[in-house]
Amino acid sequence: MSDGIAKEPIQLYEARKKIHPKRATGSFRRFKWIVMAITLAIYYITPWLRWDRGEFAPDQAVLIDIANRRFYAFFIEIWPQEFYFVAGMLVMAGIGLFLVTSVVGRAWCGYTCPQTVWTDLFLVVERYFEGDRNARIKLDKAPWSFDKLRKRVLKHTTWLIIAVATGGAWIFYFADAPTLLRDLVTGQAHYVAYATVAVLTTTTYVFGGHMREQVCNYMCPWPRIQAAMLDEDSLVVTYNDWRGEPRTHGTKKAEASGEAHGDCIDCNACVVVCPAGIDIRDGQQMECITCALCIDACDDIMGKIGRPTGLISYSTLNDYNANMALATDPESATLNPDLVRDKDGKFVDAIKHFDWRIFLRPRTLLYFFIWVSLGLALLFALSQRDRMTISIQHDRNPVFVTLKDGSIRNGYNVKILNMIPEKRLIHLSVEGLEGAVMTVSDIEGAPASFATVPVDPDQVRSLRVFVRQSPENIKSGQTPFSFIATDQQSNEVDTYSTVFDAPE
Repeated sequence: MSDGIAKEPIQLYEARKKIHPKRATGSFRRFKWIVMAITLAIYYITPWLRWDRGEFAPDQAVLIDIANRRFYAFFIEIWPQEFYFVAGMLVMAGIGLFLVTSVVGRAWCGYTCPQTVWTDLFLVVERYFEGDRNARIKLDKAPWSFDKLRKRVLKHTTWLIIAVATGGAWIFYFADAPTLLRDLVTGQAHYVAYATVAVLTTTTYVFGGHMREQVCNYMCPWPRIQAAMLDEDSLVVTYNDWRGEPRTHGTKKAEASGEAHGDCIDCNACVVVCPAGIDIRDGQQMECITCALCIDACDDIMGKIGRPTGLISYSTLNDYNANMALATDPESATLNPDLVRDKDGKFVDAIKHFDWRIFLRPRTLLYFFIWVSLGLALLFALSQRDRMTISIQHDRNPVFVTLKDGSIRNGYNVKILNMIPEKRLIHLSVEGLEGAVMTVSDIEGAPASFATVPVDPDQVRSLRVFVRQSPENIKSGQTPFSFIATDQQSNEVDTYSTVFDAPE
């Protein structure tokens, strides 16, 4: 029965509050600039690098040639049947990600993830046209004017240019970059190229310019997986409340009154620089990408008020718990930062600090061993792989033919694969079949025990080969023998075992 009082509906979803991160300065921010410059340069420049493979192969250094089913990476050429090399590299990337995460948390997310890199780039553009945090907040609240419209148009136009360049750079990995660029500009490229550019332009513009941290929080699975990769000795961005609490806004006033106070002055500098909009002082959170900009912001404030840096730092859970135990009053069970300082105000020797030996714990060593082993195995397989192969398919109907002179003939479909960008002359012969001669289609000459077959660069040569055995040498049933393909110039040999069928 209603009591006549209107109730507020329960809100199950809170609308996003736009984040305006302030520009940070410091060592981690400089490191992020360097990483951003390197990763963007690799992405945009790589398709334009050239690599001479001779006149019969493309000269683009990195090329995913879907039409011809090839993958080129500088001196390496991968064929479809060698896709296990690509799979191996992907496994190595996964193990490497586990290794990095177990050591320094979400360093991938904070520094090298494409979402982070392009969001940083878009923020640079936004700051350039609209100013830093306070100016952008003020502009958002301001009514529309010519100046606001001008800034927004310039910002979004630049974002779109970056987004188009991003989509364009991606398709250059799949075709000769200069040729494809000319076709794109003149309208002669395939519609798939334009569609791909359009899709990647849209996603880059929306993800980097508008959704930003929402991609990390709601779309990316890694924040939920990373917890399984961390342990008590993993380095993560940590607010050291054992020295920061209790917070105070007036340090001098608190010192004069003799009140217990920590180093944190509650300035919120760590909050306003965070691209995820979180407060690291609330502890570890799924949204944190460990970009360490809060460390730069806090260290800057600590320097200004004459306190040691490191109030926010990379720390392990074990070190944090040990330091918390030192700073906790055993009687009141409250934090007392005076317990971690001596009479001169310096930290006591018992305080736990970063120790590089945490990198040598069993988990990281296991990941590193697996990662290195995979890399060495791939390099060994790459150095030992065949660059010429043959495959044979015996005729099924009829399996043999009896000729008028009593000899028996078998037919075979032979494929010779030349996996180098040079023309080869392959010596094809049979071994293990006494008195056998063969005839090769498309190659003139009398039946013989061998034939010389030219094979074009990076091509498969398909042949019809007929093997004939004289009556005096025929054995009933199936006789095993081998086809042998030899490149007499490089001495590379490949052998394929098959059978010769004769009447029972």
